Amino acid sequence: MKQLSGLDSAFLDLEDDHQFLHVSQLLILERPHADFEPFPAWRRQLADRLHQLEPLRRRLVQVPFGLDHPYWIADPDFDLDFHVRHSAVPPPGTDEQLDELVGRLVAAPMDRDHPLWVSHVIEGLAGEEGGADRFAILTMIHHSTVDGAAGADLLELMLDDVPDAEPPSHAGQWATEPPPSTAVVLARAAVNGVRRPARGLVLAARAGQSLARASRNPAVIDLADRVRGSLRGRVGSVLNIGRERDPDQDLPRLPPLVTPPTPFNAPVSRYRRFAHRSLPLAEVKAVGKEAGATINDVVVALCSGGLRHWLLDRGELPDQPLTAMIPVSLREGGEDEQWTNRVSATVAALPTDVEDPVERLRLAHDGLRVAKQVFAALPGELSPDAAGLGVPATVSAVSRALARWSAVTPAPFNLVISNVPGPREPLYLGGATMRHYIPVSAIADPVGLNVTVQSYVDQLDIGLLSCAELVPDLPDLADAIIGEFDALRATVRSGG
Repeated sequence: MKQLSGLDSAFLDLEDDHQFLHVSQLLILERPHADFEPFPAWRRQLADRLHQLEPLRRRLVQVPFGLDHPYWIADPDFDLDFHVRHSAVPPPGTDEQLDELVGRLVAAPMDRDHPLWVSHVIEGLAGEEGGADRFAILTMIHHSTVDGAAGADLLELMLDDVPDAEPPSHAGQWATEPPPSTAVVLARAAVNGVRRPARGLVLAARAGQSLARASRNPAVIDLADRVRGSLRGRVGSVLNIGRERDPDQDLPRLPPLVTPPTPFNAPVSRYRRFAHRSLPLAEVKAVGKEAGATINDVVVALCSGGLRHWLLDRGELPDQPLTAMIPVSLREGGEDEQWTNRVSATVAALPTDVEDPVERLRLAHDGLRVAKQVFAALPGELSPDAAGLGVPATVSAVSRALARWSAVTPAPFNLVISNVPGPREPLYLGGATMRHYIPVSAIADPVGLNVTVQSYVDQLDIGLLSCAELVPDLPDLADAIIGEFDALRATVRSGG
């Protein structure tokens, strides 16, 4: 029996009838031959590896009255057939039809009486030009169970690194757990309630150290100056006494204090749209290298350019730059608990207000650099621990209240952009080769757009998820992002 962290529990608390906080992976594979049957092959693959896949075996045990965070136990009533499901797209089996199906499948909550995951084997896909017939696997797992990095690790355990691999040793051998009694979980809640204030003091000391570092960080100083400037009209210039600034200093490009309005910053519905695209990883790296930029810089620049053109086409491009929340993995390797959330976030300005693609790339690089400086100086790395300090019942109530409040206030950022490194070597299901590893993330009020990028072997796979009512033409935005890469590549190679 393992207890959820405060951050893990928060992903449960924030869920409601229109916000579904599971993260998903869409895998596209090629049949090795016409007689290959994907559904039984995938079911058998999971059955043989369940002893290695702890997040797939465990279900929730709630603590009465919300006095403490829930627990995971190895489900004594586990039923693999409940989780592995069979689906198909109709002829002709295009990628657009696959995306439409994925959007419908992810628009549903998980059943909390079972382990929080499901996997759909999707047949009927047409082969790519000159290629073998394809099929897809969509696996959805709740964010309370894993973050993006842990989800990538989980996938590598589900599949094999060679074709037609033998089942692992101890295949299918794992032990269940009986649910704990109410007395046991209440006793643990009492002990944790005593320990919580002491943990809070330790965390406060660590936060103080981070804030001391922040006082010497130029990016944080400039951000504070902007906040001070916004208050100057109300409280006078006394706030600047003793502080001299060089007016010609080249200040960092920091995110706007108030995010500009966009069509996708509003309360989300329960309906989803999904679109995916792919780029050759080697070409993305080459463009970045020629421009002195990283893959992350290129990804943010492509999203910025795609959003700019998409918003311009609709006459809705704000004068201010948009902002993106960028998830930050806190994993360093060797964590005591692998299957949990070790993630925080920072916010970066997007150069959507800049016309030239190369200049957008330069500013994307600068924006990410400043975002990293701010994150490194502030106590963002403490957020997973801080999430567990309050009394769980109170924290849950506050989380839900904040979620409702966020639906009627300006968005703290415009969208989420995430870049997750994936496997560098190909993975296999039996004799079937996995060709694409496409991320499908989540959205929540009032941010109805998420762009997540996953590298896999020689591809950069891009998954876009939106509220279907806020962004019904999501494929157009996906095409705009790909178009931005073509423009950036041409401009960089021409020396522009």
